[in-house]
Amino acid sequence: MKKGKLIVFSAPSGSGKTTIVRHLLAQSELNLEFSISATSREKRGNEQDGKDYYFLSFDAFKKKIKNDEFLEWEEVYRDNFYGTLKTEVERIWAQGKHVIFDIDVSGGLRIKRKFPKETMAIFVKPPSIDALKIRLKKRQTESADKINMRIAKASAELATAPLFDHIIVNDTLEHALEEAFTLVSNYIKA
Repeated sequence: MKKGKLIVFSAPSGSGKTTIVRHLLAQSELNLEFSISATSREKRGNEQDGKDYYFLSFDAFKKKIKNDEFLEWEEVYRDNFYGTLKTEVERIWAQGKHVIFDIDVSGGLRIKRKFPKETMAIFVKPPSIDALKIRLKKRQTESADKINMRIAKASAELATAPLFDHIIVNDTLEHALEEAFTLVSNYIKA
């Protein structure tokens, strides 16, 4: 099996990384496939198992950790685990594609450490914490407490930005999309 490249997008929640990743996936010339993360959290809205996430029970997630089935995993919020199954990357590489990740900062840096030569790690930065708070509120998917928890976590995540290969400041979505496309396209061709 030929190994493709790994492209990691990480950011504080609400920075726009998912929008950027979806845009890149729509560019067929990049030959990207989305790495579906596993999580122990409940589904939100119209999320689908096997499309948005692999939704696992808390016990099933813990069992997969014990069996070393994850490339990386993290308890992002108390009792809410997220991770990348090894079989997910193998599935994508078997299709001859490059893997694109939309994952938390810790997970993104773990993948970069495990596969330094195959990975390009990109941090998507919001223009400000205030802008981030507005974006999270506009989603209308979480309580004020959850939003405050995400904002508190964002400050710590922003401090890790220099550890990534590239930083995209998402102040204008169109510019962020163009910058992301250029970075990924050049990396794949290299």
